[in-house]
Amino acid sequence: MKLSMGINYSGGFKEAAQRVVELEKAGLDQVWVAEAYSFDAISQIGYLAAITDRVEIGTGIINVYSRTAALTAMTAAGCDYVSDGRFVLGIGASGPQVIEGFHGVKYEKPMQRIKEYIEACRMIWKREEKFDYQGQTFQAPLPPGEGTGLGKPLKLINHPVRSEIPIWWASLKGLSVTATAEIADGWLPIMFIPEKFQNVWGAQLKAGLAKRDPSRGRLDISAGGMLAIGEDLVGDKQKAILDFARPHTALYVGGMGARGKNFYNDICRDYGYEQEAVDIQDLYLDGRKDEAAARVPGEWLELSNLVGPASYIKERVGAFKEAGVTVLSVNPVGPDAVKQIEVLRAIVDDA
Repeated sequence: MKLSMGINYSGGFKEAAQRVVELEKAGLDQVWVAEAYSFDAISQIGYLAAITDRVEIGTGIINVYSRTAALTAMTAAGCDYVSDGRFVLGIGASGPQVIEGFHGVKYEKPMQRIKEYIEACRMIWKREEKFDYQGQTFQAPLPPGEGTGLGKPLKLINHPVRSEIPIWWASLKGLSVTATAEIADGWLPIMFIPEKFQNVWGAQLKAGLAKRDPSRGRLDISAGGMLAIGEDLVGDKQKAILDFARPHTALYVGGMGARGKNFYNDICRDYGYEQEAVDIQDLYLDGRKDEAAARVPGEWLELSNLVGPASYIKERVGAFKEAGVTVLSVNPVGPDAVKQIEVLRAIVDDA
């Protein structure tokens, strides 16, 4: 089981990058760089590639609208080159607020677009033939009657370090999860509870895995949460740290989307917290955010994060592993993140 963590896009990147250097020595295997509508992720990945030696560096995530499929493939190949084969292409759909509001691109057919981007990237990296892709969401070259008519199929000039760069899909629900299990190399779910995830995604994952090409290997899954290991982290002390996750969870369950169109609220319901889902949304949309946060189930926070004594963390690592998680994604809290990763590395290796 690998260990990963994300770098926040809201500031302090260079300081965070230096911490990654130390965390790499402590046993961190992957680092994910978010993008949203902040600084681009790619320049930061290049920076990280230059100052690290072993850790895999991924986009967590870039969307499939603000870059063409060919540019996405070129960019991934470039990142893989400067990192000596340590890049992971994490992609997703983002949402219409960002895609249409910030990038000025129509938010259409997100699942189909991602599937076509994955296929296009793999074609370009292999360099077996000139790139000619006539999909539903984009065409390259442009079809007759569009543009100048001078476009022609081309082949990537450089030979990529790897003709198969790992592609991870941050799919959220339904057929997108099925498609992820079928064609992607990894899955980046959200709000993952090992004991309950089958209630949310089980059928979709099973359907996709049944169609998966065996030559692609297993589907990697990255999940986890806050990390705090300490023999004193029981009872109220454990709860105090877990409470840090309440506002963020309440924001998603209560404030994302509208009533009846909030997938995170649906997750809450599918996990069996039906009344809490109603209460959190009602309170949040009424502006009572603190009360909404207080209604987030404590069990959810406990099972989706890694907070407690080492023996308890070992049990939780076992639960994530039993659920098929291959990459434990953590966010160390407290003053000594390096020590936390060292302890977790030892627990994982001993599990």
